[in-house]
Amino acid sequence: MTTEASDATDPAEDWRSWHEHRVLTVSAPYGPLSLTGTHWLADHPEGRLPAVPGVWREDGDEVVLTAVDGDRLTADGEPLTGEIRLTADVGPFDASRIATGERRLVVLRREGLWAVRDIDPKSDARRAFQGIEATPYDRDWALPGRFRPYEESRTVQVENADGRERGLGLGGEVSFTVGGTVHTLQVAVEPDGSLWAVFADTTSGKDSYRFRFLRPSAPAPDGTVTVDFNRSLLPPCAFADHFICPFPPPGNTLPIAVPAGELTLHAG
Repeated sequence: MTTEASDATDPAEDWRSWHEHRVLTVSAPYGPLSLTGTHWLADHPEGRLPAVPGVWREDGDEVVLTAVDGDRLTADGEPLTGEIRLTADVGPFDASRIATGERRLVVLRREGLWAVRDIDPKSDARRAFQGIEATPYDRDWALPGRFRPYEESRTVQVENADGRERGLGLGGEVSFTVGGTVHTLQVAVEPDGSLWAVFADTTSGKDSYRFRFLRPSAPAPDGTVTVDFNRSLLPPCAFADHFICPFPPPGNTLPIAVPAGELTLHAG
């Protein structure tokens, strides 16, 4: 999913529609506010996860879940007893194979390590959520840019929100000009050709969350691309502490203020 403005005649109105849809998406029953835990199986060799029924163990390229009647687990909507072998869930949270009541138990794999995410629509974060603080649309922050791909993709190790370092794949750089000065961001290239940047600026940790995401659409054949900071996004870990968002790679902390886009959460 990209975050560029569509062909609407009024960019401000198009942004308002995008923002309203974004709020609905994050506050949905199985949106990011509902994540209450990410449990790495390597941290629980006995197979018992905190507040999660069943016994979970990794077995090569699969996770083996063993359940008894009292666990009240379901697999693909049917009561689960005995053993089932699972691979990583790749769809939305509510499409995960394993559930217990309204909760969804999502199997995750990162760099060869397995985890189970606990998704609960009754989470405290979802009950407290009152909206996303975002700036009004400002056309001055929809900037012309240029994408330069690397000759070879590269991976850098960056700290993640859970304190662990992981590889972040980067496919090129986007350059743009603010106040007569050229700035660059290193970006990943998604399978559909769109771009993804993790960045910070001088507002980060003060007037905005400690870092943000930006997802420009795929560049044109000549490399031109719109860098629309009005579509700066709060990362998933702004909504729940249990996400493992990557921090900005070296060079992606801008020496300027970017007072545009999503800034922080409104919560009760």
